[in-house]
Amino acid sequence: MKIESAAYTKTDFENFLNVELDSERNQLADRLERASARLAKVGPRIKAGRGEGQEWNGHEVLAHIAGFSKYYGVLVHKVAGGQLTDVDLMSSTNIRDESIVQMSAMEPADLLRMALDAHARTAKELRTLDLAAFRNKANVEGGVWFSPVGPDFLARYPLVNHLEAHVEQLEKLLG
Repeated sequence: MKIESAAYTKTDFENFLNVELDSERNQLADRLERASARLAKVGPRIKAGRGEGQEWNGHEVLAHIAGFSKYYGVLVHKVAGGQLTDVDLMSSTNIRDESIVQMSAMEPADLLRMALDAHARTAKELRTLDLAAFRNKANVEGGVWFSPVGPDFLARYPLVNHLEAHVEQLEKLLG
């Protein structure tokens, strides 16, 4: 075996990590595109109207998806661009229900288009961001354990993981 580790430099290590980070952000964009494609398949079957029970109906889930997809896409963009150094994720969570009520006034087709457009913009941004921008961070107000966060965190957890869970919810709701 050829011994290389003795000559391995900090630059070599950073280059290695940059290759891994580039791969990871492309995988994240792939996941976002796959979840968005699933939403595009199920979305046209969603009927307009407010739910009667305790659980959200398809229209309300879609309104939630459209809202958080745009919101977290903008946060990814602004944190990556260095425009935001502090984010208040709790305040957006606290107004979630009112946002769903407001957005549920829109037709499902419009909500679907809004969500799919947000996903396409964010996936494109993930693929084209300079790696240095992908490493930018913003502090999360409230001193939560996961602060500070970067565009990768914002895209992965509150956007892609969240989207995948709600698309699965819609698929089960609509059969």
